[in-house]
This record gives sequence, structure tokens and C-alpha cells, in this order.
Amino acid sequence: MGGARKIYDYIRQPGYAYVVLVCLSGASLFVFNNIHSIVVYSLSDWVMIYAFVATVLILEYFTFRIPPEGNQQSMDSTIYLATVFIYGIQFSLFVLILSSIVKILYDRSMKWWKHPLNFAIYTIMITGAATSFELLGGKVGLFDIYQFHAYIISLVIYFFLNVSLVGVYYFLLYKGVLFEIIKSFLKDVVFAYLSTLLLSIVLVILINSSNTFGLFLFLVIGMLLSHAFRQLFKMYNEMSEKANTDQRTRLYSHSYFEEKLDEYMDQAKEKDSPLSLAMIDLDDFKKYNDAYGHPQGDRLLSFFGQLIKEACEPLDLFAARYGGEEFTIIMPGFENAAAKSFIDKLRKKTNDTWFEGVDVLPHGCISFSAGVIAIHKDTYDKSQLIDWADKALYTAKSKGKNTVCIYGEESELPQSLEQDINEIEQHIKIFLSKDVYTFKHSKRVFSYAVDMADVLALNEIDRRLLVLGALIHDIGKLEIPRDILNKKTKLTNEEWEIVKKHVQWGKEIVSVTEKFKDLVPLVELHHERYDGKGYPYELKNVEIPYLARVLCIIDSFDAMTTERPYQRTKSFLEALEELRSCAGTQFDPEIVDYFIQYIESKLPSRSAIGEEVS
Repeated sequence: MGGARKIYDYIRQPGYAYVVLVCLSGASLFVFNNIHSIVVYSLSDWVMIYAFVATVLILEYFTFRIPPEGNQQSMDSTIYLATVFIYGIQFSLFVLILSSIVKILYDRSMKWWKHPLNFAIYTIMITGAATSFELLGGKVGLFDIYQFHAYIISLVIYFFLNVSLVGVYYFLLYKGVLFEIIKSFLKDVVFAYLSTLLLSIVLVILINSSNTFGLFLFLVIGMLLSHAFRQLFKMYNEMSEKANTDQRTRLYSHSYFEEKLDEYMDQAKEKDSPLSLAMIDLDDFKKYNDAYGHPQGDRLLSFFGQLIKEACEPLDLFAARYGGEEFTIIMPGFENAAAKSFIDKLRKKTNDTWFEGVDVLPHGCISFSAGVIAIHKDTYDKSQLIDWADKALYTAKSKGKNTVCIYGEESELPQSLEQDINEIEQHIKIFLSKDVYTFKHSKRVFSYAVDMADVLALNEIDRRLLVLGALIHDIGKLEIPRDILNKKTKLTNEEWEIVKKHVQWGKEIVSVTEKFKDLVPLVELHHERYDGKGYPYELKNVEIPYLARVLCIIDSFDAMTTERPYQRTKSFLEALEELRSCAGTQFDPEIVDYFIQYIESKLPSRSAIGEEVS
């Protein structure tokens, strides 16, 4: 019963139902054309039958590709039509079934159900051509110029049935628009089809004049023409690929990206399936170009393009060079969370992949910023989608680069804060020349603080303090010597004591400006611990200001999950476990719960991405 049910479920699908219908129709026509008479073939007829079968099999070996993608054409139709015109429909179908049997025996690469489907399609086409030839007064045997109209209309019927049957097959199995599929056939392959069919008349004349030698001569001509068609379509594909490919990176070109994005969006809307777009920009590429020159910069672009291609090809994602050092990836089937996870993994792999001269870059490695946006019901055209992805990319760059942002997930700040934020950003930009990690860290902590202000429902005063304090909390690190600040190995006790002084140095820097003196508690106390084992004063519990306790959690979480080139760090899930285990000791347990809920709400589900987000 289970097997019967499975077969029933298959047949209910439009594509498989169509295959079954065509196979039954072809089998019925074959039986109908042969059941009323038994043909006895002479020895010379059998010689010709074997010769025709051999010719069909040889010509099928010399197939050539034609649109739509995956479709192939051979010159075997010439043989079937010629046998119809010379010997009649029964002879032609006999050659067909013998050829099909031999092909089933030696061609194990083709799916089993395609053999009866092909046999049925050829049977329908042969029957249609033979019937129209007979109805138009065509006489089987010698070629007659006065029957030329019958030959031509028979070829047209054969061609029409071929295009219709195969076109509907592609429409049902691979979806799309039937009219567009058939138009693709007519536009791109009509020359190949009609040339093949017209040659059937040439074969009739050759066989009538020279019998088997005429067939042999045609076989040679057919093999040469098949080879010529192969080369023609190979050249066509190469030219198309060249036109659609960016020669520098071997990714797709900007113009082809624009064309394909329309198609992907139409398919996503038609099937109600997810689709995401990522905009990627290499960080500080101009600095690399200025240092090493444009030829080396071009090599970096090519290298980065290969990294993108290797990541995208296994998942059938569409990657293109958008222009300059900007790239795009179209991700069918990806929601925002899964798309961000994929781009994040690509970003980390890029960070960890060495390339000549990257030490000149601020991050000490190849890095990029990216914006991600998923299509939804309000997305009305591709320009809007591109614009949203570009805005998310701009947000990623504004957060210190080498990060990925999803459009629309950044909380908006009150207008009154903008001037203060811009002023503080000018101060922390000094880190770009001394310690890019601290700059990026400050920007990320700031971003978390913006969201946590909403989560904790802070009033406007506390919101301002938390957001600005997060942005400037590490300003005291400007006083730490560069060799300690950028040291990659473990710090000595003396060096660690120097690092710990950054909170007091930060207090002194912030206190100078009357406008930001109220930020001192967050700058000075964000390393105090809930259990009293922090620094600089070993305060505990509620002795630590509430916002400083919030900032301590945000600061620690980002430090745990910060990705540095060539080093493994904690994943978000691992960092959340660390927060849980340290709640009540290092962190305020109540605030930890709020922060964990906030982070978990941002995490993609495992089913969406297949694994944990890092």
C-alpha cells in the first residue's frame, strides 16, 4: 500500500502527471499504427532497418546543446522523417522502437522514465508528420517535387509538436512562463531545428539515388553538421558568458546582476519564497591601492572575488561585482537571519585568509562591511531593494566596518542625541590610527546600548547616559602605550596593571569637558563586578550605578564574541552561556536576563541556518 500511495502522490504532481499522459498517448499511437497490419520485411529491408538504427544511434551520440538550458538536439529526427517519406509510418516507428531499446540497454546515465518519455514524444511527432503528409496527398516512395508542399507542412507539424511537447514539459517540471519558454525555443533554436528537418528531404533524395551509400554519405554530412552546431553553440555560450562576466573577478557583471535580480524577485513573489540581497564593500580598499598601486589592487579584487565565488557556488547563490570594490550576492531561499549568518561566515573566512600586503590595512587583514535585506510584500522593485541593502551597508560602515547589518534592525536615536554622538565620535576616531579594535569595539557596544535602552525602557536622561557612555567608555585607552595596546601575546602583570588604569585615565579625559562630566560613572566603573571583585574600587551589588552594571554586561559580551583575525572566539550561544554562569557573581542577574532575551531575539533559529551563529 505504501508503494502504491507513493506512486499516486507522484502522479498527482503536474509534471509527473504530464509525463504519464504523454507516455500513455505515445504508446497508444504506436499500438494503433501497428495493430491493423503485419509488415513482412525482405532481407534488403532489414539491411536498411539496421542501417537506419545504426545511423540514429551514431547521430544521437553527436548531440549538441540548445536553449533552454539542459535541452539537447541531435539529427536523428532527419532519419525518422526520411523513413516516413520513403517507407511509411510503420517502418519509421519500427526503427524508432529498435533504436530506443538499444539506447535503454547502453545508456544508463539517463533517468529510466526519460526513455519511455522520449519514445512517446517521437511517436507523437512521427504520427503527426505522417498523418499530415498523407492528408495532403503525399505518396510514400520516390521524392516528388509536386508534393513539396506536403513535405514542408509535415516538417512544420513535426516541429510544432516537438516545441509544444518539450515546452510544456519544461514549464511543468521547472516552472516559469510557458509563453517565455516556447519563445526561447523559437528565438534561439529555430535555425537548428528547421535545418535538421529540411535535411530529411535531402536524405530522401540521396537514398532514392544511391540507397545505402546515400545513407552513409548523409551520416558523414550529419556528423560534420552536428560538430559544426556544437561549435556554434559553444561559441554562443562563450560570448554570452563573457558579456555577463566581470573579467577582473570572474563573478557576474553589474548589468547581468540587474537583469537577474528582476528574475529572482519575480520567482520569489510567484512562489512566495524567501529572497535576500547582500551588498558588500571592501574596507579601506583605497588605502591598499595607494600603498601598492592599481595592478596589485586589481589582484586583491580578483582574490576576493574568488573567495565569494567559492562560498556561493555550493549553495547556487548569485554573486556579482557591483562596481569598484562593491559586490552583491542574491540569496534565494534565505531570510534575513540566515543571510546575515552566511555573510558573517564569509566575512570571518575573509579575515582569516592572508593576502600580500594586508598589514597596511587598519584591521591587519582583508575585511568588508555588508548590508542585508530580505524581500517582503512592501518591496515593489529592485531599485528599492538595492537602496535598502545599501543603507544597511552604510550602517555597517558607520559602526566601525568589518561587520554585517540587516536593514531596519538598528534602533533610531532621538534627534537631540545626534550632535553629542557626532562630537564623541570625533574623539574616538583617534583610535583608528592607534588601535582599530578599540574603535570598532566602542561602536559595537554603542549599538548594543541603543537597543538595550529600548529593552530596559529607560527615560530620556538615562538613555542619553547609556548611549553616550557606551560610545566613550574606553577613551582612557588612548593613554596606554601602543605596544601594550596591540600586543597579541599574553600581558605581563605589570602590563595588565597599566591596562586597568584606562578607566581612571578615561575619567580624567571626560571630566575636562563639562558637557560630558555626567558620563564619568560609566567610563570609570564599567569594569566593577557585581560580587565586588572588579576594579578600580571593588564596588559590589547596588553600590555600582545601574547603568554601569548594564554597560559591564554589554562590554563583556562584545569582548567575548569579538572576532579577530586568525583567532577563535566564543559564539553568541557560548557567550550567552557564560553570562548565565556569571550572573550573580560578575554580572547583575536581573539585567543579564533582559540582555539574554534581547540577544536571543536577534539570533536566527538553528533550522534557518543549520548551525549556531558565531
